[in-house]
Amino acid sequence: MTDVRNDPAAPSPSDGLDTELMPELASAAAQAALPPAIVAQSMGQYLHAWLARVRGGDSGILPVIGALVVLSVVFQIISPHHVFLTAENFVNLLQQSAVYMVLAMAEVFVLLLGEIDLSIGFVGPLSAVIAVQLVQPQTSNWAWWLAIPVALLAGAGWGAIQGSIITRVRLPSFIVTLAGLLIANGVMLFILLIGPFSGYPGLTGPSNNQTMLHNLMNASIDTGVSWVLMGLAVAGIGVLMWLRDSRRRRHGLVAPPPVLTLVKIAFIAVVGIVLVGLCSVNRAVNGNISGVPWFVFIVLAVLAFWTVLLERTRFGRYIYAIGGNPEAARRAGVNLARIRTIAFALCSFTAAIAGLLYASRLDGMSNNVQGGQDTLYAVAAAVIGGTSLFGGRGRALHGVLGGLVIGVIYNGLFLLSLDVKWQYIVTGFVLLASLTIDSLSRRGATTGVSTH
Repeated sequence: MTDVRNDPAAPSPSDGLDTELMPELASAAAQAALPPAIVAQSMGQYLHAWLARVRGGDSGILPVIGALVVLSVVFQIISPHHVFLTAENFVNLLQQSAVYMVLAMAEVFVLLLGEIDLSIGFVGPLSAVIAVQLVQPQTSNWAWWLAIPVALLAGAGWGAIQGSIITRVRLPSFIVTLAGLLIANGVMLFILLIGPFSGYPGLTGPSNNQTMLHNLMNASIDTGVSWVLMGLAVAGIGVLMWLRDSRRRRHGLVAPPPVLTLVKIAFIAVVGIVLVGLCSVNRAVNGNISGVPWFVFIVLAVLAFWTVLLERTRFGRYIYAIGGNPEAARRAGVNLARIRTIAFALCSFTAAIAGLLYASRLDGMSNNVQGGQDTLYAVAAAVIGGTSLFGGRGRALHGVLGGLVIGVIYNGLFLLSLDVKWQYIVTGFVLLASLTIDSLSRRGATTGVSTH
C-alpha cells in the first residue's frame, strides 16, 4: 500500500494534532487512491496508476475535458459560418463563462464539506451593488480601490454569519443559505434605491472610479504586455514546480517523476501561448481591440490562490478531512465549527468577486438579477467539473472547467439563435450525466473495485 503520510491532503504531526488519531484523519482526507503524480516514479508507472484509477471509477477531470471537446466540435460544425472556434468568439466565450467560473469556485469550498450554499447568486450581486453605489460621483464618490475591498469584505461577512448560524445553531445549510438568498435579494433591492439613479446605478461616465470597475470585464491589457506577463507567469510556475519536486526528491520524499514535471510545465506553456495568441487577434470591426482581457487574469488569480489554499495548506487539508469523515476529523482535533465558518466566508467572498465581474459586464447594476438561476448554474458547474456533492473530493480547477462547460453551452446555443429554454435542457442533461458518473465512481469505490 502507498503511505498516506505523503499525501498533501493528509495532516502531518507538525500540525499539532493528536498523533494517536492521525490515521483516522489521514484516512478521511485521502479516502480515494493517491494521485498517480504522487505514487509514480516514472512516466510508465504514472500512466499505469492513472489507468488503474480510471478503471476503478476515479476518472478525475477526464469526463469534463471530454464534454468540452465534444461540445466544441459539435458547435463548430453546426454554428453559422463555423465561427465557434474563431479567436473573436473565443474571447466572447471566456467573457460569458467568467462569472460562472468564479461562482463555481466559490461553491467548491462548501461542497467539499458536504454542504451547499444557495445564497451566492444574490450575495455576489449584493456586494457588487455596494461597490457600484460607492463609486457614484453624485453621492459617495469613493475611490475604486476602497470600494472593491469594502464590497469583498461585505460578501465575506455575509458568509461568515451564515456559516456561524449553520455551525453554532446546527441548522441545515440548505435552509440557512436559502433564507440568505431571499434576504440578500431584498437588501440588494433596498441599496439599489439609494441615490438619484431610479434603481439603476451605472458604471458609464467621466468618473475614473466608475471606469475602473467597468474595465474589469471590458478592457484588455496591451498585447506586448500580455506576452510578457504570460512568459513571466509560466516561468515562475515552472521554476516553483521544478524546485518543489526536486526538493522532495533530495529529501527522500515522494515526488512525481522529473519527466512528468517537465510535461506539466510544457502543457502550461502551450495553454498560455494559445490563450495569449487568440486574444492577440484584433476583435474589433472598426479600430483595434486586442490583448488579454483583465478578467482572464482575475479568474486565473482566483484559481491560483484557492488552489494553493486548498491543496498546499493545513486549512485545505482540514476541509478535505471534514468532507471525507467529519467525525474522524473532530476526534483528530480539528475545530469543525471554525473551519466550516471560514469556508462559508470564503465562498461568499469569492461570490463577491463574481458579482463585481457581473456588474462590470452589465456596466452597472439593476433589479434584473437572475440570482436563483446563477446559483443553480454555480452548483451545476462545480459538479460538472468534478467536485462531489457528497463532500471530500474536488478542486478549484473543477469550478473553472465546469463554468467553461456552462459558457460553451450558452455561447453555442446563442450562435444558433436558440431560445434560453434549450440552454436549460442541455445543461440539465450534462449535469445529470456528471452526477451519474460521480455516483457510479463512489459506488465502485465502496464496493472495493480493484485499482491494480
